[in-house]
Amino acid sequence: MAAYNVVPLARLVEQFERLPGIGNKTAQRLAYFVLNMPKTQADEFAKAITDAHEKVKYCTVCCNFTDSELCPVCRNEARDKSQICVVETPRDAIALENTHEYNGTYHILHGAISPLNGVSPDQLKIKELLSRLTDDTVKEVIMATNPTVEGEATAMYISKLLKPMGIKVTRLAYGIPVGGDLEYTDEVTLARALEGRSEI
Repeated sequence: MAAYNVVPLARLVEQFERLPGIGNKTAQRLAYFVLNMPKTQADEFAKAITDAHEKVKYCTVCCNFTDSELCPVCRNEARDKSQICVVETPRDAIALENTHEYNGTYHILHGAISPLNGVSPDQLKIKELLSRLTDDTVKEVIMATNPTVEGEATAMYISKLLKPMGIKVTRLAYGIPVGGDLEYTDEVTLARALEGRSEI
């Protein structure tokens, strides 16, 4: 890119490289694709990015992304307000929604506690979660953070905060993936699968 010295193109490649999972080759392909778009399509693409930045905000209840005061889940009166499922990212909430098995509400932390990466509890949406538990509406908080060191630390930290409140705190069960073989499953997953076994 530098050999051609096309500065706007080089800057576009750099911007694409900043996206997660995008290397230099993919960034170049995306940049050339954008250059070959009709101008109206390129303008729509740029407007979609600026609109998202300007119009998308946090839901005032669960901290999920929304374009109004409340997200669709918090607006839905049919949802079970006695359950809050705590997840790390909005993508995690979407994954749970796609199962069509959960009818409670969510709380998005926007990360996990990670001292090595400089993420402390006060940088997450934990205070907002605690403020939702001041009345007797919520009966159960489901910790659905990722099964990583950071996710486990976050789940333990929040559960310790909630214990004195007398709210039931549960953790998602871990298990063997469908289609997986026991011999290839790691010991921690097997141990958690045994702990979380249920009657059939």
